[in-house]
Amino acid sequence: MIGGSTVKRILIVGGGYAGFYAAWKLEKRLRSGEAALTVVDPRPYLTYQPFLPEVAAGSIEPRHAAVSLRRHLRRTRVVPGWVTNIDHEHRRVTVRPDLGPEFDLEYDVIVVTAGAVTRKFPVPGVASEAIGMKYVEEAVAIRDRLMTSFDRAAALPVGPVRQRLLTVTFVGGGFSGVEGFGETLSLANSLVRRYRRLHRSELRFHLIEASGRILPEVGEEPSRWVVRSLTDRGGQIHLDTKVVSAVDGHVVLSTGEEYDSGLIVWTTGNDANPVVRNHTDLPIGERGQIVVRPDLRVGTDAEPVADAWAAGDDAAVPDLAAEVPGGYVVQNAQNAFRQGKLLARNIAASLRGRPPKPYVHHSLGAVATLGIGNGIFQWHRIVVKGWPAWLMHRGYHVLAVPTWERKVRVFAGWVTQAMFGRDIVSLESVEHPREAFVSGGKPE
Repeated sequence: MIGGSTVKRILIVGGGYAGFYAAWKLEKRLRSGEAALTVVDPRPYLTYQPFLPEVAAGSIEPRHAAVSLRRHLRRTRVVPGWVTNIDHEHRRVTVRPDLGPEFDLEYDVIVVTAGAVTRKFPVPGVASEAIGMKYVEEAVAIRDRLMTSFDRAAALPVGPVRQRLLTVTFVGGGFSGVEGFGETLSLANSLVRRYRRLHRSELRFHLIEASGRILPEVGEEPSRWVVRSLTDRGGQIHLDTKVVSAVDGHVVLSTGEEYDSGLIVWTTGNDANPVVRNHTDLPIGERGQIVVRPDLRVGTDAEPVADAWAAGDDAAVPDLAAEVPGGYVVQNAQNAFRQGKLLARNIAASLRGRPPKPYVHHSLGAVATLGIGNGIFQWHRIVVKGWPAWLMHRGYHVLAVPTWERKVRVFAGWVTQAMFGRDIVSLESVEHPREAFVSGGKPE
């Protein structure tokens, strides 16, 4: 009891950017005993997604792109599991753990920051063949698959099987797809020098985009420059093209082109989290996101929802900084972690009877890595290309990744790589850790 009132139970659904920062900053703002914090997430870490393309390319150690929730949220209860239902009327959520039955958690204040999921389309073969690039384990799998393919291809004669192993397909021309494509293409061009029996001309890297341009976050001229840059390095960019089928790795495009691909990476944007889309009594807008006010409280001025907040990919946050009113804040890391910080300030203010502040953020620009030594940056009409943009990308993100511990680890990894080059060891066998033990080292 504090001042005669019961300690508030604050439940945060999701430990991504917005959720992690909300909990992290609330721990610093709230006095001991003022509130009880709980974060529910199926993963015990925050994934710093802007680093995933470099994880896939071996430029960043995978664990350095993940921030441990338990290490840094020292006054917060971390509950591993998926929130499958939000019943705000009765102030409780249903949690499904990896093991054991579902259970309910009660709360006084809820913060929904569950994050989005990868948007999938009913394309035959995608569910069984493709890998996403939203989590660290996916980026690691992409890197290991590519490296293992090179090892296998080097032992084969020239032919269809060898060509399949040296063919990579990225679907989606947004930031994730273009950065992942550029970084893995850079890795492949570096790897091929280590194999005397392989030649750079054998590499086939395809980037498939359904619209007429890639990187819609930058202007048309910078977008065309990125296409030229990737093409000059051996990439094949397919615009106004869709994947019709990917059964057994055989890719069929809407243009009629067909080929076999040993690696397919699916990065076609975000979709609403299932619990937000289908399993909550909180108000949902036309875009499948939670309706929030500029101060990140759920509801509208006419129909407020008490004790409910939301931010990040799950929230339709009005964009007060836009020149044309009526729009919503772009869903990206830049906004999510700033919204998380504001959530902490506003929730603490609300608990103490003070009014919350609206979210207003002017974009710092768009920056993308296209492989070691190559990048693109745009802020309004200012465009930077090549090495300077790549350095800006690294500088910005090493400052933006949460906690000094992670900043130092990432920077130290870059220094080591600059001295000795990428680590090109594949650990794909970790997916089958008992195979060597069971077989005794003998081929079946």
